[in-house]
Amino acid sequence: MRTESISHAVAREGSGNFIYIACPWTPKGGGMFKVADYLIQAQDPEASGAAALRPLDTRGGGNALYSFWILATALAKLAQGRFSGKLSGVHVNMAERLSLFRKSAIVVMCRALGIPVVLHVHAAQLHHFYRKLPGFLQSATRWVFSLPKVCVVLGEAAQRFVTEELKVPRHRIEVIINGVPEPSYQRRVAAESAVQRVFFLGNLSERKGVSDLLQALSLPGFDKARLEVTVSGGGDVAAYQAKARELGLESFVRFTGWTDQQQVARLMAQADVLILPSYDEGLPLVILEALANSVAVVCTPVGEIPAILSDGVNACFVQPGDASGIASALQRVLNEPVFRQTLEHNGRRLYEEKFSFARFFTSVAKLHQFHFGTAGQLRKNGALAPRDPL
Repeated sequence: MRTESISHAVAREGSGNFIYIACPWTPKGGGMFKVADYLIQAQDPEASGAAALRPLDTRGGGNALYSFWILATALAKLAQGRFSGKLSGVHVNMAERLSLFRKSAIVVMCRALGIPVVLHVHAAQLHHFYRKLPGFLQSATRWVFSLPKVCVVLGEAAQRFVTEELKVPRHRIEVIINGVPEPSYQRRVAAESAVQRVFFLGNLSERKGVSDLLQALSLPGFDKARLEVTVSGGGDVAAYQAKARELGLESFVRFTGWTDQQQVARLMAQADVLILPSYDEGLPLVILEALANSVAVVCTPVGEIPAILSDGVNACFVQPGDASGIASALQRVLNEPVFRQTLEHNGRRLYEEKFSFARFFTSVAKLHQFHFGTAGQLRKNGALAPRDPL
């Protein structure tokens, strides 16, 4: 069952040209789904002459077998759109593992039907996954990447991989940095005597450094009478809850499980610090959302992060797997108001300069206009459409 509905912004279903935004339209799509859904929500459904951005679900929310049915349905929709003459192009959002194979099927189908494609690579681990593939699958992957009109990447590290290993010519690569909307809740202002709130958001896994975070929180130096740590996200929640109990953290660490868009917005507005001690990332949306909310960020300098953030200026870097370093960084941000305020102020300024959603939507629209001959249009006030109730 889909746990988050598609927004009201999907309009004009029966008239005008449209562009499919292809990705898993469930929370299992992670940040990739979130970016795509933001695009759908932010479009102006009444704009004259603009293309309608529509979701194309490539996975569904069920098991692997069910996902094949969803993929087959997506392929049929491509054919239907092509023969109707209304489908202008497909914006394919790709990650690693099975996402690579599902999206490859979409790209190949589009090529067979003569539908132009923009391929948007969100994967943090695609380079690792690709290098483990047998030679014939590596060759097939390179061929798939040769088919789209353009390949969009998040930053320089991904660009190097796509150029050097997937052999995509530099002139067919565009770097577009993700953007996130303005906060929808007023920021909580911390007081010296107030509860100290730490927030983690992500799929609960070892790659995200969840065990390292729990180990760090068990170390001395925290004012545990004032500390509240919220760990949000899917994954093996029960196992990490058990680990927290073993470490004696149950009095101040709570696990919420998966949280929807509005719940995340509320939790972020209440946080003093975002912690993301990952071993591998692209450019996580949760970090951009923290910057937008003027929330101090403690994270690891992996993926595209060190090309965007600066240690001690708009973030506090820790090394992957360094529990004592994570503890020290959190304690410094929580206990040194001037340092925390510096990170908050500089982070918000960086968001305004580089990560506003209007800037991101405009960059994507320009790409669509160039390669598809049409594009969606941003709402005049830049706000997202109201969501359907869950």
